[in-house]
Parts: sequence; C-alpha cells; structure tokens
Amino acid sequence: DKLVLLPDPMAGCPLADMVTAEALRRKKAEHPGATVVSYVNSYADVKAESDICCTSANAVQIVEKIEGEVLFVPDQYLGSYVASKTGKELILWPGFCHVHMSILPQEVERLKEKNPDAEVVVHPECRPEVQALADQVLSTGGMCRYAKETDAEVIIVGTEVGIIHRLRKENPDKTFIPASERAVCPNMKRITLEKVLHSLEDLSPRLEVPEQVRVRAKDALDAMVG
Repeated sequence: DKLVLLPDPMAGCPLADMVTAEALRRKKAEHPGATVVSYVNSYADVKAESDICCTSANAVQIVEKIEGEVLFVPDQYLGSYVASKTGKELILWPGFCHVHMSILPQEVERLKEKNPDAEVVVHPECRPEVQALADQVLSTGGMCRYAKETDAEVIIVGTEVGIIHRLRKENPDKTFIPASERAVCPNMKRITLEKVLHSLEDLSPRLEVPEQVRVRAKDALDAMVG
C-alpha cells in the first residue's frame, strides 16, 4: 500500500544482481532442508524465495537461532563473518560487494603504520583479511554509534566513503580516515538531491512489485523483525 519511488532507475546494486530468484530456487533444490537467509541487499523476488532476511547488524543473531543447514545469500564475506561468530558452517552464495572488495589489507596495514594510535573499524562485507586487521567489525549504524563511544581520537573506517561525512559531522573532535579512497559506490552516487526533488514532484519512476512476490517477501522480512 506504499508508493515507492526510485529517483534513478539505473541506481541498482551489483551485489543484489549476483543472485536471481531462479538461481536461488535451483540451489534450494540441492539443499531442500536448508533455511534460506537473505541479506536485505537483495531484490524482492529473492526475498520471496527466502525464509528470513537479515541486516549486517543482526545477521549473527538471526543465524544463531536457526537449527540445521543455512543457505546464506548473497554476500559470501558477510556470511563467512557470521559463520566465524556463530561457529556454524553456512552454505555461502558466491556474491560480494565490489566496493568493500576494493579495500585491500595492504592499504589498511599502511594506514595503521602511519597512525599507530588509530582504531580500525570495518564493515563485515569486507574481505576476511581486512576484517582480521580491524579492532571492530560493525554495520554502518554500529560504526556511527561506536565512533561516539570510543575514546580513540583517530579512526580508520573500512566501508563506503560516504559515511565519512556523517562521522565527521557527528564527531568534530575526532579524525576519520577512509581505509581506501577507492571505496566509492557509483550506484549510490547516482541518487542526487536534484533527482530526488524531480521524483517527488512527478511521483515517478515508481517501483511495482507483483502481489505474490510482495506477500512472500514480506513474510521473510516479518520473520526477521518478529
């Protein structure tokens, strides 16, 4: 019953593109007893094929409660992080976020050498080698909360660079260094204030989800928040 607008139809998500509903159905047939957990960075028809959704903030808690096989889609690195925290063997979809993949361990090591007192916080979509160098592995929301709470004056941040503006604005007395200047999502940057204004004025482009898909996708989302 909601009107959903997408100011730029080309502003998709390459990570979400890495799993389709058809491919997921084939994988489910190979593992008929598995519980399918889909990251919220996925399309509605993929959510409709899932049992429950998760965010990067609650993925560990979601998987901890599941008994038996878990098929985790689409981000393999978030999935491997969840597996390491829960001690469970997950069936991982071979997807990844190209932005977080662009953050290399060598870059983080160099920044740590230049800033020995800095803390390192990275997103769980980063490579495991990058996660291993971090003091904290956190969702973006978790990073914002942690930045306010930590006593560290310098923080190296391993996620999409857009968050740096918010961190600096909310914590003007601290220094935030992007783990990689290349960690820029061109798809996110397609959504501009001008496009948002035009979209609201015209109430377009509109996203329409088939009712059968909407109902099943909502079930997976409700399972997450319920």
